[in-house]
Amino acid sequence: MASSFPQHLLDGYRAFTSQRLPTEQSRYRELSERGQSPAVMVIGCCDSRVSPEVIFDAGPGELFVVRNVANLVPVYEPDGGAHGVSAALEYAVNVLRIKHIVVLGHAQCGGIRAFIDKIDPLSPGDFIGRWMAMFIKPGEVVEQREHETMQDFTIRIEKAAIFRSLENLMTFPFVRARVERGEMELHGAYFGVAEGSLFVLDQAAKEFHSVRNVPPSA
Repeated sequence: MASSFPQHLLDGYRAFTSQRLPTEQSRYRELSERGQSPAVMVIGCCDSRVSPEVIFDAGPGELFVVRNVANLVPVYEPDGGAHGVSAALEYAVNVLRIKHIVVLGHAQCGGIRAFIDKIDPLSPGDFIGRWMAMFIKPGEVVEQREHETMQDFTIRIEKAAIFRSLENLMTFPFVRARVERGEMELHGAYFGVAEGSLFVLDQAAKEFHSVRNVPPSA
């Protein structure tokens, strides 16, 4: 059985145990004994190029991460169905008592591009198509604007997915209650894969600004 397991993963694990684990062993033991208590939840994309732990240089136990196609959050819908993102959100907010939720979108998002291009396998009955459909409100039309390039259109929709997820987060009563009491904050961020650039959302201005313009903490 071991021979069919991806060799590069075994090599990576051996590197982990010989290099990183010795320096963080006490941290792992502490986490195993007292459990996790991250202050931040990140809702990101499944894309293999966009790892929140790598982007934010986070150690074990620092981030509670949920990843799905196009970093989408559904609306609150307690209908008896199985809702993975909603379940993780409920656990993070009500059990872990996190203080921040970050919706992390990114450039060159395959889910968004497939949605824009309306290409296979985005047929009405498949999983991806049904998942991406919740990005759009009933009756809403998403089209390329006049004089808008395809690149600009794609970036606009990638960022719009972040706005929609933040909007949908507030449909969850337990999220809204903690936000309104000032016990938790919601944030949006956008990662540029090619340059490794990060932009954070100014919610008052509804604009994304580069963190390179934000001075580091003292």
